[in-house]
Amino acid sequence: MLRLEDNPPMLPDGISGVADLAGDWWVAHAKPRCEKALAFGLRVDGVGYYLPLITKVAVSGGRKRRSMIPVFTSYVFFCGGPEARVSALQTNRVVRVIPVKERDQFVRELQAVEAALAADGQLDLYPFAVTGRRCRVRSGAFEGIEGTIVRRDDRPVLVLQVSILGCGAALEIEPSLLEPIE
Repeated sequence: MLRLEDNPPMLPDGISGVADLAGDWWVAHAKPRCEKALAFGLRVDGVGYYLPLITKVAVSGGRKRRSMIPVFTSYVFFCGGPEARVSALQTNRVVRVIPVKERDQFVRELQAVEAALAADGQLDLYPFAVTGRRCRVRSGAFEGIEGTIVRRDDRPVLVLQVSILGCGAALEIEPSLLEPIE
């Protein structure tokens, strides 16, 4: 059973989406298995953050166990000025902080991940930079989401790239729902 107290919300209370967060964006490269603790720390300090989480089901000892895991292992995205950066570093759960230079592009990329999760999309890490055709979902629950179409295990997946990380999140989708972006 998933316990809410074990998992921080993906966004702080009162924030409806990543576009609502103001300030400079930063990427916190967290220590191993510290993403949730870092998000809890940022939440307590009043720092806006985004930690995309997915549900993982594992069978152990004949029982199904559900847990929430980060889509992007070891990374938490947060927003604010230099004081937000200091707050993140003071949690002692951060290896390094990477400043985001292309704010608008970064927010668009996070919005695509956010929209896919909001529509109950099954995302998993796509740990490589992608090359392929840029597409947009033209209808359905994921309408408007943009990404790069690639083949994985002979199935088409739409990779929602987060450029600063050099990887993305893969979303399985029916190719007939896609249209190329010119």
